[in-house]
Amino acid sequence: MIRRPSPRALLALTAGLVLAVVAAVAGVLLTRGGGQPPKVALPLRLVKEIALPGDSSRFDYASLDPDRGLLFIAHLGASQVIEVDVHTDRVVRTIDGLPGVHGVLVVPSRHTVYATSTDANQVAAIDEATGTVLHRSPTGDYPDGLAYDPLHGTVWTTNESGGSETVVDAATGASRGTVTLGGEAGNVAYDPTTRQMLVDVQSRNELAVIDPTTLHITRRVPLPGCDHDHGLTLAPTDHLAFVACDGNARLLTVDLTTWRITGSDRVGQDPDVLAYDPGARHLYVAAESGWVTTADNRNGRLTVTGRAHLADGAHVVAVDPTTHRSYYPVPDGSDGHPALLVYRPGP
Repeated sequence: MIRRPSPRALLALTAGLVLAVVAAVAGVLLTRGGGQPPKVALPLRLVKEIALPGDSSRFDYASLDPDRGLLFIAHLGASQVIEVDVHTDRVVRTIDGLPGVHGVLVVPSRHTVYATSTDANQVAAIDEATGTVLHRSPTGDYPDGLAYDPLHGTVWTTNESGGSETVVDAATGASRGTVTLGGEAGNVAYDPTTRQMLVDVQSRNELAVIDPTTLHITRRVPLPGCDHDHGLTLAPTDHLAFVACDGNARLLTVDLTTWRITGSDRVGQDPDVLAYDPGARHLYVAAESGWVTTADNRNGRLTVTGRAHLADGAHVVAVDPTTHRSYYPVPDGSDGHPALLVYRPGP
């Protein structure tokens, strides 16, 4: 005969299960950043909202040619790049045939835009003036972010799940080599001061420093306090790297002279794209949660000036260093259709 547990035993068992679930959830939240940080009013004022074409599917990276006033936006869900003239508030064209486009990078000196076609494992070169695809190059698995090395005339793509960097000739698209990272690739950036490439190795919580001449990793920089370093941008004149850790919603400041972490700040959940305005020395961090964090860089130290929800889907930001305006493509604007939100600094 099976003995049934008493009501008191059942109550104790239920309480134990509840506590176990609560502890597990708390552990996950701790790992993932513990919820949104305290809100700080953003020092931004909405200037305008520019209607974008297409459906309300996901946008990804954006890149600006400030001299020509052309902003290129990866509309991942539509597999196209949208070109917007921010001087006239007009959509110039959409560039199709870029399956699963994630990364986009305009190189004004070459009048060329580069875009990663993630679903095709390719990087495409596009004529900035006409929108014509000039050539396509094979990459590793799941190409995402992009960087340009002007000294060697190469474009670097981070192959996220492939755990590598593909290096191609910016003019011809010919392969220049591959760098194996030993872990998932986050974003990549070129440091004009040291003439080296920096790459997030997000599954190892470290920065890899690469010699672009030999394509060898010369240094691995541990990032204690960071879970899954994905976002990356630099302040070259101050010899700083800013690293966004999307696993625990932290922003790290790394001194590129000493390779030490000199700052750690809370940002919105799941930080993604970073943009830095060198003239204003102002940093923007856009998160998957729709939160944006702004910070001032003074003497190599960041001070958070704003941190709040900007808009659903506002995980992409680009900044104009000439006007200091910032741009956020979102799937749903005020009328429920895709839009480009334009903000200026201001109280």
